[in-house]
Amino acid sequence: MKGTIVNTGAIVAGSLIGLAAGKRMPPGLKTILMQCLGLSVLLIGLQMALSERDTIPVIGCLLLGALTGELLGIESGMDRLGEWLKARARSESSTFVEGFVTASLLYVTGAMVIVGSIQDGVTGDATTLYIKSLLDGVASIAFASTLGVGVVFSALSVLCIQGALTLLAAHLSFLQQPAVLGAITATGGLLIVGIALNLLNVTKIRIGNLIPALIYAAAWAVRGGLQ
Repeated sequence: MKGTIVNTGAIVAGSLIGLAAGKRMPPGLKTILMQCLGLSVLLIGLQMALSERDTIPVIGCLLLGALTGELLGIESGMDRLGEWLKARARSESSTFVEGFVTASLLYVTGAMVIVGSIQDGVTGDATTLYIKSLLDGVASIAFASTLGVGVVFSALSVLCIQGALTLLAAHLSFLQQPAVLGAITATGGLLIVGIALNLLNVTKIRIGNLIPALIYAAAWAVRGGLQ
């Protein structure tokens, strides 16, 4: 769990720095910073999504994930959790929920979460999560300066989800198989592209409802490996 604890601390620290810096930023600077973030996240998502040559299963998993997520109302649940945290924090920030949901999805969607958690849980090697901590900490500075205090609370999402993966690592080692990891990376990349489009105000995609696509991608890859 040490990697996840460090990761959580890095997000909190980065967010606090971002909040302090954001108070001194003019609106125009915040806007262009958000656009730079959106473009950066778009590049990362595209690189991940295009890492898999066989795109048909990825698209199929995305569609199934969207259907499942909509029926379960995952995004609405995340919004309600964000509103609950906002009330407990007594925050008046108009972007609290957006900051919490956006940062949470970005920090728990990706191959480093899976690989790092399993390595930390099985072998005690938290190197991957330390690298992720550095990246998330820097990203938190930028996100918190533009989206506000909600980004701080995304650390709770990392602590719970990444921590759970670490504790269950012995039973999830199959996720490190190249085919499985590739499918999850490509599908996760599409989700990150969606996050980027939201940040750029191109459209509003309910990314939370696409999370089940990652489970379908892993199941598809495992099924293919068993045949």
